[in-house]
Amino acid sequence: MFEPQSYAVALTLMVVSMLCWGSWANSMKMCPGYRFQLFYWDYVLGLLAGAALWGVTLGSWGGAGRSFAADLAHAGGTHVGLAMLGGAVFNVANLLLVAAIDIAGLAVAFPVGIGLALVVGAVSSYVLAPAGNPALLFGGIALVVAAIVLDALAYRLRESVLATGQRSVSVRGVVLSLVAGLLMGTFYPFVARSMSGVDAPGPYAIAMFFALGVLLCALPANLLLMRKPLDGGPPAPIAGWLAAPLRWHLWGALGGGIWCTGAVMNFVASRAHVVGPAVSYSIGQGATMISAGWGVLVWREFTAAPARARVLLGWMFVLFLCGLSAVALAPVL
Repeated sequence: MFEPQSYAVALTLMVVSMLCWGSWANSMKMCPGYRFQLFYWDYVLGLLAGAALWGVTLGSWGGAGRSFAADLAHAGGTHVGLAMLGGAVFNVANLLLVAAIDIAGLAVAFPVGIGLALVVGAVSSYVLAPAGNPALLFGGIALVVAAIVLDALAYRLRESVLATGQRSVSVRGVVLSLVAGLLMGTFYPFVARSMSGVDAPGPYAIAMFFALGVLLCALPANLLLMRKPLDGGPPAPIAGWLAAPLRWHLWGALGGGIWCTGAVMNFVASRAHVVGPAVSYSIGQGATMISAGWGVLVWREFTAAPARARVLLGWMFVLFLCGLSAVALAPVL
């Protein structure tokens, strides 16, 4: 299988991870009127397909470790269980995040939810596998926290121009983002543990087991959300999924494939000795900045907001860039 042999290659993989994790949710925006619970089935199928595709390509090329097929067959029960548990935790968090995007938009759900996930995931991953300069790592994380606060303030200013009914729905979106962030920050340590230890499977096999964990958890969890939607709307019957246009199914599968690509690149980069899971996860979760950029610049989610809110968003991007730069330098300084 392919594994990076230098920090430059590992950093490239982490940047690709950040771009993928920050961009996949645009596929939701391309399906107006498609209930997120129905979109999610296509997303999960795309995630599974992406894990298999990377496994039979990069996971089977190169001279490092075992091939993808051999790794799947060789994996022990503990490693498989940890990877699937990580997938299940991620699935619950992602369902809540997708609901928050549907309610509050990309420019809010990602900075609040994924920014919080960055803090939780980076700290817990560092405790499990310390790597990198702790001053730069945690200093960068502190800047990211400050960026989250600025985004929350900007969102509050935007909400001040909404009617009371709209505001109550948006508050629900923020709450869902926070809960999603707490859960999203806990899945990565399971993944890191599944790839550690003597004779542990490689990142491509772990990505496959992770995807299977997502599927097994999505079956009961998403079916429940179809019956009792978090946005307060009516139930979303499976007939809506069957009647959806083909392009919506393709966009959903593409979204899952893009997220999976980011995950595989991130898992692979975390195996580089100089990087470690805390740094890899932290840079990958720079997705927050990418998604906020999509929401502000492309989808115009803050067009009606006061000028002061847009100023705060500008400073949010500055702090995110500074924080991510510090985290990126942590392994080499």
